[in-house]
Amino acid sequence: MSKSTKMLLAGLAGFALSTSLAFSATTLTAKNGMTIYVFDKDTGTESTCYDQCAVNWPPYLAEADAKLSEGWTMVKRKDGAMQWAYDGHPMYFFKGDAAKGDAKGDGMGGIWHVVKE
Repeated sequence: MSKSTKMLLAGLAGFALSTSLAFSATTLTAKNGMTIYVFDKDTGTESTCYDQCAVNWPPYLAEADAKLSEGWTMVKRKDGAMQWAYDGHPMYFFKGDAAKGDAKGDGMGGIWHVVKE
């Protein structure tokens, strides 16, 4: 096998590996099918998204007695509402997402990211 063929095969193998890894994580959605996001500016389990931020990025609110699977908890917001948290991070929706599966807010401002499982 020639050196150029080996390099081509190695490059294709690397592409296949990186492609499969990119698609192996599942984007988390709420029960309504809408994509959920994490905010880099939140500190620990405390939400820092209020006022206009919460208009653009509505918190994923929960009923106090609600239960979800492992990794999910609730954090209390300043207004007393309970917000879902995944792995301790408060979760949000993006007002620009119109349909189930939309992820238009991913990477916005470098501080909003879809949540991957």
